[in-house]
Amino acid sequence: MTPALSPPPGAAAVVLGGDARLWLLPQRAAFDPDRGLLLVADAHLGKAVSFRRLGVPVPGGTTAQTLARLDAAIDGTEAKRIIFLGDLLHSRRSMAPDTLAEVAAWRNRRAALQLTLVRGNHDRHAGDPPADWQVQVLDGPLHLGPWALLHEPARVPGAYALAGHVHPGVVLGGRANDRLRLPCFRFGAGLGLLPAFGEFTGLHVPERQPAEGLYAVADARVVAV
Repeated sequence: MTPALSPPPGAAAVVLGGDARLWLLPQRAAFDPDRGLLLVADAHLGKAVSFRRLGVPVPGGTTAQTLARLDAAIDGTEAKRIIFLGDLLHSRRSMAPDTLAEVAAWRNRRAALQLTLVRGNHDRHAGDPPADWQVQVLDGPLHLGPWALLHEPARVPGAYALAGHVHPGVVLGGRANDRLRLPCFRFGAGLGLLPAFGEFTGLHVPERQPAEGLYAVADARVVAV
């Protein structure tokens, strides 16, 4: 399977210098078409079940929804490898039998994919994924091509850093003083932030920096704002 040659519907293409280019996907992930890399930040698998185990009444089915969006991103790009930029699992309470079995079944269907996790702060508490998920686990930054891939944002000399952790969002104004909070990609000098991929992750809206490029995820498309 070779990577797709053009961005899938709803995606936005960005060039961050040299051969550092990405497709920004409406599934809240990014894809490097030159290397076949799908980049996913803050999946927080099992966060809903973790909440329910604490007595917080949140809906079920979020793991299935997250995996369905992951499938859509893979199928739309024909990705060969997924790099998780930290916080794959939400907590130790996330390791409910049904959640573990659901992800293991998905992994069996996607056995040809290479999966790598760059540990984040939640991963250090949750522990590494189960062995049957077949995930390579390491500490960042992971250097691949022009990228330095890590969880917590930091500039890395000689590379363009891509991180998660922040769960970046943007507030858009409309008519009648309407205000809409949306997940977004943010790209500054030497450092880009990916939106949180998982459910129930919340949004943080940092102040926009000079010359920073923002791309909001709105419905089924990514738009520059």
